[in-house]
Amino acid sequence: MPQNITWLGHASFKIYDRVTNKVIYCDPWKLKNTNAPEDKADLILVSHPHFDHFSPDDIKKILKPETVIVSVQEVADKFPKNSRVLAHGNKLNVFGIEIESIPAYNPAKQFHPRKNNWNGYVFKANNQRIYHAGDTDVTPEMLALASKNIDIAFLPIGGTYTMDAIEAANAANTFKPKLAIPMHYGDIVGKWEDGVTFKNNCKVNVNLLRPE
Repeated sequence: MPQNITWLGHASFKIYDRVTNKVIYCDPWKLKNTNAPEDKADLILVSHPHFDHFSPDDIKKILKPETVIVSVQEVADKFPKNSRVLAHGNKLNVFGIEIESIPAYNPAKQFHPRKNNWNGYVFKANNQRIYHAGDTDVTPEMLALASKNIDIAFLPIGGTYTMDAIEAANAANTFKPKLAIPMHYGDIVGKWEDGVTFKNNCKVNVNLLRPE
């Protein structure tokens, strides 16, 4: 079980970074616990503006005046005081947390075109390099992560709008994160059984989380 990582369902994660004592959210959506001080965000990573990844109402529940939202332009336009746009290939250091954008797109589908410049992210928390893929199919940029020594990869497996379980497993087997955690299934697209299919086809370690 990865420590200090909570899957909140779909593509939404909460990570507590013990190194910086900061709370990081990825694509917060349908949040259930937002009232306690420890639920408020220091850093929010938003991959792209689709409703199930960019939820202004959920962000407002966890936003503090000093919260930094790292995002794409469409998101920054809605939260200009808190946002920093991170373009492909660029890096940011926010509160001592290193963040790099990785293109997230469908090479052969219309849902997430490459030209939209939407993001996945590689960031460092708890001295581990974490990859949140966003909504994407297998891409050359994803497979090139083999050179970046990814410790944990959050990979979409639901199909239709992203990779399916087999495609995601094959990608993980190529860029070889130390641990893969499937996401983007069980809500809107994908069945819970897809997680088992993903795990059975992975040659890397897999942790099947239940949303909290």
